[in-house]
Amino acid sequence: MTAKRTFDVVGGLALLVVLSPLLAAVALSVVLGSATPGRGVLRRRTVAGLEGQPFTMLTFRTKSPLAALPLLLHVVGGRMSLVGPCPLTPTHRECAGEGRRRLSVRPGLTGPWQISGRSDLPWEERELLDLHYVDHHWLGMDLTILARTLPAVRRRRAARFA
Repeated sequence: MTAKRTFDVVGGLALLVVLSPLLAAVALSVVLGSATPGRGVLRRRTVAGLEGQPFTMLTFRTKSPLAALPLLLHVVGGRMSLVGPCPLTPTHRECAGEGRRRLSVRPGLTGPWQISGRSDLPWEERELLDLHYVDHHWLGMDLTILARTLPAVRRRRAARFA
């Protein structure tokens, strides 16, 4: 097991334990706030994983940043990493040709795209950030990205409510 994978498993498990009350609270709020009973708590989306292997990514049915909490299960299970390229559908144009390089690492819960403006960035810039990460990632870069993720999410959330 590599240092990155060990970090993902240990970090993912620690976050799942610490955040388990929040996971339960978000699941309950989705159930109680659902306008369509029976739809379920989780949203399913097929994405391309390591080496292009498709898997079903689970997120909560909410539009808040808390929707991503179930992704920690994928991190611990080895389908995703704490840090990596943005998860894309297997048919996305960036999963073919030159962009196929991105499939040489696991998609991430967060990544350079998350801390650099996410939806405010043009798609081409997100692609470049992901490919730069694929070509140059190391554990120190992952730690830096993780440290900058929460402040980036808070800034975007604050900007929406201002």
